Amino acid sequence: MSTRAEVLELAILGQLGATPMHGYELRRQLSAQLGAFRTLSYGSLYPALRRLTAAGLITQADGGALPHALAGRRARIVYELTDAGRTRLAQTLATAEPTAWDDETFDVRFTLFGTTDARTRLRILQGRHARMVERMAMLRESTQRARVRMDAYTAELARHGLEQVEREVEWLENLIDTERGTPGALDLRGPKPTGAPPAPGPPDPTDDGVTGAPSTTEHREQE
Repeated sequence: MSTRAEVLELAILGQLGATPMHGYELRRQLSAQLGAFRTLSYGSLYPALRRLTAAGLITQADGGALPHALAGRRARIVYELTDAGRTRLAQTLATAEPTAWDDETFDVRFTLFGTTDARTRLRILQGRHARMVERMAMLRESTQRARVRMDAYTAELARHGLEQVEREVEWLENLIDTERGTPGALDLRGPKPTGAPPAPGPPDPTDDGVTGAPSTTEHREQE
């Protein structure tokens, strides 16, 4: 199982894989996009940045080579991926081990699906789906067994937790359908381009392939 520190480091590499960032902007992006890190503090972020720097995966960017919006704020340190960091990120995004669908790790991996290949995305979604189906069955069984011993508030909390898992299972099934090419309730592939020619249908058995040529039936009627 991935530790929280490992998950945070992957999230940092993923964010810096898109663009160099100040520590403040990096924290803001992580807090906005990743539910697991909404309470992310600088006390967690900067030690992670130091570990990644020591490992040679990120470095402080040269301010003169950065876009103007970043280069003009030299008082803040800007971080960017090294070649080794890009290689590590690519290798991680190409894997689909069971840790990829753990509760905290899955959120981070999902935010990086835009740069993950289709086969790996599908494997992670299937792994997460299996995990949540198992959890749903356990919740249903344990809730049913303990219902007689629950007061009204505890029973309501158990019902709420079960509904959350059921909704995630349905959401995952829709995403899996989409990744397989079968649009579900959610189709993330976007609208099809307008003006595209229709897909060719089965051949017309009365068409002899010559434009304007009469069909066999018409020819016989003329005779």
